[in-house]
Amino acid sequence: MAEKPWWKQAPVTSTPAAPSAPGPVPDDDLADGESREVKGSGAEPYVLKNTGGAYSCTCPAWRHQGGAIDRRTCKHLRALRGEAAEAARVGQPSARSASTGASSSAEAGKAPPLLLAHSWQNDADLTGWWMSEKLDGVRAYWDGERFLSRLGNVYLAPDWFVEKLPKTPLDGELWGGRGAFQKTVSVVRRQDRGAGWRDVSFVVFDAPAEAAPFEARQEHVLRVCAPGLAAHVAAHAQVRCESLTHLREELRRVESLGGEGLMMRKPGSLYEVGRSHTLLKVKSFKDAEAEVVAHLPGMGKHKGRLGALECILADGTRFSVGTGLSDAERNAPPPIGSIVTVRYQELSNDGVPRFPSYVGVRHDAVFERKPASPAVTQAPAVTQAPAVPPTESEAPAYRRFVRDGVSWEVALDGATVVVRRFGGGGSVEITRAAFPDARAAWRDADRRIKEKRDAGYEEASD
Repeated sequence: MAEKPWWKQAPVTSTPAAPSAPGPVPDDDLADGESREVKGSGAEPYVLKNTGGAYSCTCPAWRHQGGAIDRRTCKHLRALRGEAAEAARVGQPSARSASTGASSSAEAGKAPPLLLAHSWQNDADLTGWWMSEKLDGVRAYWDGERFLSRLGNVYLAPDWFVEKLPKTPLDGELWGGRGAFQKTVSVVRRQDRGAGWRDVSFVVFDAPAEAAPFEARQEHVLRVCAPGLAAHVAAHAQVRCESLTHLREELRRVESLGGEGLMMRKPGSLYEVGRSHTLLKVKSFKDAEAEVVAHLPGMGKHKGRLGALECILADGTRFSVGTGLSDAERNAPPPIGSIVTVRYQELSNDGVPRFPSYVGVRHDAVFERKPASPAVTQAPAVTQAPAVPPTESEAPAYRRFVRDGVSWEVALDGATVVVRRFGGGGSVEITRAAFPDARAAWRDADRRIKEKRDAGYEEASD
């Protein structure tokens, strides 16, 4: 049977024969999602947690340390796991190696020259463009000697993983398969070059150093990633887009398999450093980075553990997300201050993600707070608002409306309207809408209350 053409070849994931030697063995350890209490300096104990390979402690030394959360340590973690294991994990010299100058640090360097995508806005005909699956892995730039992240951090891959890669740059994804994003992040962020790399492939989709059109660069990728070179290295499959219908069908196919979406490459385009309209991403759902600011308690089957993460977008918009969290993550949630990715359908008129779903912690994301947008003038109130907003003593803290096991709470917090939705299975969603003044907030709350009543919700008396 003739070999499939390169544009129909799929990424390959297989297990190489022999991994390199693992790092120092911990004296004791926590399983992924496990937490353990240790004696603190006060009456309350400190809690140690392992969340996808990122260890945390509630002690002040860990919380105020600064830097990436998966690069922090403290005396409690060192006492649990051992000096050598902690030094290898966070990339610091242990007490035994400090005198010799030994270090396993993967120092951050200059960010690599990567081509970045724009989102497709249905404003361009993509017929003739090249389509490929958008892999939900870790973007990696092979500079000929090592893997670099988007920010220039080094991924310490085992020797067997990189020994057959070329000495020229390659752009690709460290990929553990669909639905394995968090596991992949945990593996590639570790400093010990451990056995977890056996479950990771390097899927290559471009050759940045080749000053040639996209099609010629793909031929180069196919040559350096030829079948048989290394089982864990593969050229990413590309197929021509025949029409908008073809694009939609391929998007549905990929998403039905658990894929994230599609990447579209303009035919004949060169590799441009920075964000370019020659590379477009197509997804049914959008995603964004957000900072975790609070842990919301669960209800029902989630009582006693995390119900949802309260997060804030770069523009200051607050919302909560509970969908997508695993049992392990509910028992040992991402620490406050973590940057997470959420997937959502669209933004509401208030700028809040609708139907958000948690994807995972982003250890290598750039998150910069942006100035809040000017408040949008609201529609006139549907019922007469008082001349001045009621004082705290005149108005209840919240008003609750119930129907078919679902309850909504509407509350005022100065010039902000707070809406909480409690659904089945203990889920909770929180949205906040800020207004120019308290009177505008009162009018919006009044409108929301009327909407609930019109929809058949009954106000609870408690």
